[in-house]
Amino acid sequence: MANKLILDRKLSNFNKTINIEGDKSISIRWALLASQANGVSCAKNILRSEDIFSTLDCLKKLGVKILLKKEKCIIYGVGINGYDYKKNLTLNAGNSGTLGRLIMGLLVHSKKKIKLIGDKSLKKRDFIRIIKPLEKFGANFKSNSGKLPITVIGTNNPTPVRYYENLGSAQCKSSVMLAALNTKGVTFIKAKKSRDHTELLYKFLNIPMKLVRKKNYDFIKIYQTKKIKALNYNIPSDISSSSFFIVLTALSNQSKLKIKNVNINPSRIGIIKILKMMGVKIYFNNKKNYKGEKIADIYIESSKKIKPINCPTKFNSSAIDEFLVIFLVASKANGVSTFKSLSELNQKESPRLKWGSKILNLMGIKTKTTKDSIKIYGNPKLVINKKIIIKNYLKDHRVFMTSVIAGLTFGGQWVIHDKDSINTSFPSFLDVINNIKK
Repeated sequence: MANKLILDRKLSNFNKTINIEGDKSISIRWALLASQANGVSCAKNILRSEDIFSTLDCLKKLGVKILLKKEKCIIYGVGINGYDYKKNLTLNAGNSGTLGRLIMGLLVHSKKKIKLIGDKSLKKRDFIRIIKPLEKFGANFKSNSGKLPITVIGTNNPTPVRYYENLGSAQCKSSVMLAALNTKGVTFIKAKKSRDHTELLYKFLNIPMKLVRKKNYDFIKIYQTKKIKALNYNIPSDISSSSFFIVLTALSNQSKLKIKNVNINPSRIGIIKILKMMGVKIYFNNKKNYKGEKIADIYIESSKKIKPINCPTKFNSSAIDEFLVIFLVASKANGVSTFKSLSELNQKESPRLKWGSKILNLMGIKTKTTKDSIKIYGNPKLVINKKIIIKNYLKDHRVFMTSVIAGLTFGGQWVIHDKDSINTSFPSFLDVINNIKK
């Protein structure tokens, strides 16, 4: 029973202020770029989760000195292409698709063969989407039909590429951007809208780049870069982790919540825009700009009436990690909500579109799904009075946390297996829940 969580009562009303751990996307990108910098970089509030520990472990194996202290993480950069490592090295990306795909971009320059592996969930995920553009630089890859394990054999003279990213994948875009760092000539990227943390970091670091933003696509030019300056960074709180508590508050009775110092990057707040359209009361306060990122305190209040939504697909990329909890909100709407063009959800740690539907069905909510869409028939009077068991979900941290929020807001008895799954992205999740309960 140690690795199961049992919930048997709804959460009572609350009025709390909480802090959330550092942004995972920025934590990983900061570490990778700091490893390539000339000089010593320091980050405060770096996320301390398994995905970040996997990132730091990979960098250490590549010859990077790293000190992880109580209040900060210090990385002694080796310069661009300065990794120094033994032959036949194996790097373990664990559960992290962000790490696995982004670090491959830095390995196109590798002089020795490197093998990249991951856990059971990551081995099921598609890497052909990043192998194909990275091959154009001149690197060679041997894979298991486009999946892990992957062997990388780099090139000493990478060729600049023209890359059309049409999936809305920030991981693919960022991997190519990293590969372009010390490539002679100009790498050109036409990318469907997705989160832009890498672009903001490049801009702050004065990495030679030209960025033109259009309505549906961004056009990026990366010029040869021979040196990156060290980067000190106070990492803001993660909007994806905050989303669980935004929804918890919205679906609870007579409750209010303040989440401090959250990254509200416009490419990440699709959930905020979607929930506001559904009638959820969300406000920003203390807005500020920090090294290109927008940061604010988020205020949420309980919602007495949830509106159904025909969700605009333009929000898909900026809410891709939050749709499971958005589906929970739709389950309480007075009407039918429709979400389309979500095939990318099934490229995550688990087939999340399927799991989102399954959780709602177990709750007693009717859904209709296709390979890339879901209709949710909301029931504003839903109260659960039965036992629900959640297991065999490939230890997807977001399935676990979504199930917890469902149990705390709709009632019933929930038995949720593999609670250690949260260690990949949000180890303190249950601690924050307990703080709200007090």
